[in-house]
Amino acid sequence: MTVLDNIPTGFERHFRRSGFTDPWEPLYSQRRADAIYLGLRAGPAHANSRGLVHGGLLTTLADNAMGLSCGQASGDTLSLVTVSLSMDFVVAARQGQWIEVRSTVIKVGKSLSFASAVVMADDRICARANATFLGVPR
Repeated sequence: MTVLDNIPTGFERHFRRSGFTDPWEPLYSQRRADAIYLGLRAGPAHANSRGLVHGGLLTTLADNAMGLSCGQASGDTLSLVTVSLSMDFVVAARQGQWIEVRSTVIKVGKSLSFASAVVMADDRICARANATFLGVPR
């Protein structure tokens, strides 16, 4: 881990920004040969009224990581739109924990792509996800 931000080695500031995710910055990503992982250090901006990391945040990060991973696997020739997304929450994630989405591309097709992900909270699975994406040529 880097001492300055307590961010795991291999993660850098996320290369993609949007108005939707800006309030959650700083976001981090790790480009791997077969996938893109996303991560953040959970804080007050990521929590629900109970002080736990909000499930909507975890779902959004999983959706992003899986979609970006499928896009990378297509050679960035497809613009992907989420068709279906399921999420199972296993244990609560808490503020202060490193949240990391580890995505896996299952298949990239001409029209549909499939991916799965596990969401980790300090190296413990807190959620899992599956998604289907519609690919539109760029």
